Amino acid sequence: LPTRLGAARWLLPLRHAASSLRCVRLAAHRFAASYRARGVGESCEAKRPYRGIWEVSVGKEQGRDAARDTTASGAPLDTSYGPNPLRDAAAEIGSAGAFPYTRGVQETMYRGRLWTMRQYAGFSTARESNERYRYLLEQGQTGLSVAFDLPTQMGYDSDAPEAEGEVGRVGVAIDSIADMETLFQGIPLDKVSTSMTINSTAPILLALYVAVAERQGVSRAELSGTTQNDLLKEYIARGTYIFPPESSLRLITDVFEWCAAELPKWNTISISGYHMREAGATAAQELAFTFADAIAYVDAAIARGLEVDAIAPRLSFFFAAWTDILEEVAMFRAARRIWARIMRDRYGAKSEKSLLCRFHVQTAGSTLTAQSIDNNVVRAHIRRLLPCLAAHRVCMSMARTRRSHCQLRLRHVSRCARNRYSRMRPASPEPLIRSAAVMP
Repeated sequence: LPTRLGAARWLLPLRHAASSLRCVRLAAHRFAASYRARGVGESCEAKRPYRGIWEVSVGKEQGRDAARDTTASGAPLDTSYGPNPLRDAAAEIGSAGAFPYTRGVQETMYRGRLWTMRQYAGFSTARESNERYRYLLEQGQTGLSVAFDLPTQMGYDSDAPEAEGEVGRVGVAIDSIADMETLFQGIPLDKVSTSMTINSTAPILLALYVAVAERQGVSRAELSGTTQNDLLKEYIARGTYIFPPESSLRLITDVFEWCAAELPKWNTISISGYHMREAGATAAQELAFTFADAIAYVDAAIARGLEVDAIAPRLSFFFAAWTDILEEVAMFRAARRIWARIMRDRYGAKSEKSLLCRFHVQTAGSTLTAQSIDNNVVRAHIRRLLPCLAAHRVCMSMARTRRSHCQLRLRHVSRCARNRYSRMRPASPEPLIRSAAVMP
């Protein structure tokens, strides 16, 4: 690794896509130029006389797979990489916790606080999903990620004719505040961060969540979590939209405005590139479309009369992690640089928190196969490591059923979170809840 390592209204976000894509490409070219200047990827046989011989040897390999010469996005890979001692890469990239936050948004990162560990879960009834959540928290998971079924995502009750065959199938069915109360029964909402993957009906589900918390005696100021609330990507990649784009943007900015006043710890949106990547986008395109959507959201909030520094600190992002180590780590690092400069140079943000690209990573699901579940565990472990190398904050793994164990193993074995002054293995996390009931 490098050193420290309107025509059609549904096309609304694409008005910024061209400029965002150019921005991403420019950043990629700058990274490549930086690498070449440090001797990374540079064809210089005088510096590395062994390289030409090595390339000839590699070229003569029997059955050589040409796919190894490029990343999954088609970017070329060189035969070897290394730093150039004549270049001060640290000064160019910057320090962790300092602008442009290439190496991370916090200086201490995992020595100060571990990443949040979540498993995307939710199925059948609220009661069954509640049992699953309690089990996951008992096993050391530190946050919840709620999956809702398609009728809930599309605003249908479970007894609606349109919902037939889909109730509780890909997530939990929520029809009322009674269901939401059952879903979080026995779970301390002031101690658990909850991510809700919900978009078109996000304002409704958020209102139900807040009402349940208040019935538990938890104040709004103590609630932390995220609503995905990213409608523009639904027109691009998923399709679970209800309202036209302009109406959707109004609902999204309603959430921005209300949460800025009532839920200071709540991430009002998770602007998603993951779904575009899973639908076929390259790493550069993932960032381009994500930041195009983000620019549209910020513009809508400013048009509403909101101050950029009032809403930007609670914006979050959602990216995919594939298997190419260099490409994925570079993408995450580039994302922080690009967003910090967009907020400072385009919007004139003054608060340091407004410049931070805080993102959640999920390992790629489209590359897993139902026929090789054990291989999926290995794939997920590799992809789970990549965001750690890029100093992410939250991660979900997509493999088998005990995905939280993947993160616990990675935490201990890789020693990513070890205190620099300690040689001791970190202690296992204290469960957030305890119960006599044990699920199989």
